[in-house]
Amino acid sequence: MSGGGAPAEVRVTLPAWVGEVVDWARPYPDDEARMRLAIALARENVERGTGGPFGAAVFEDGTGRLVSVGVNRVVPLHNCTLHAEMVAFMLAQAAAGSHTLGGDGRPAHALATSCDPCAMCLGATLWSGVRRVLCGATRDDAALLRFDEGPVFASSWTYLRRRGLAVRRGVLRDEAVRVFDRYRALGGAVYNG
Repeated sequence: MSGGGAPAEVRVTLPAWVGEVVDWARPYPDDEARMRLAIALARENVERGTGGPFGAAVFEDGTGRLVSVGVNRVVPLHNCTLHAEMVAFMLAQAAAGSHTLGGDGRPAHALATSCDPCAMCLGATLWSGVRRVLCGATRDDAALLRFDEGPVFASSWTYLRRRGLAVRRGVLRDEAVRVFDRYRALGGAVYNG
């Protein structure tokens, strides 16, 4: 970068291990299978030291076809927006060749995320075009690690439902919380508290 200007490009990458962990060919037929993948991504991200304790995946809701995955990449890629959900949305929309996963002629999509989304990710969920959201751990669980999830209120969830998004929270919560426990035990960085 010469002349002090901002870079002209931002690159978002998944860790190399994702290809070892994710089975792209298999369908994920139910909410629990989808959440297990999101939690597995979060766990591997912690164990391999490639980011924070959060994982997400986007699926075609009817078929269970995996469309994209995301893990938290905030610290390694120096970008506060690279939460697992945001990465999964970016990659899903790139694969779809569209700024939205919703709309005419598109299959309904679901997001599985290992923790309730923060304020930024909850907003992006609305605009992403997904029709369903599955959450594992709660914002209170994240707060115990000192992660600040921002201004998300009971009314935020009500708003999403009124806009037509189905929301299921607490899916495999205990499994998701164990990833947080491991992150704490390893001394993982809290980068927004």
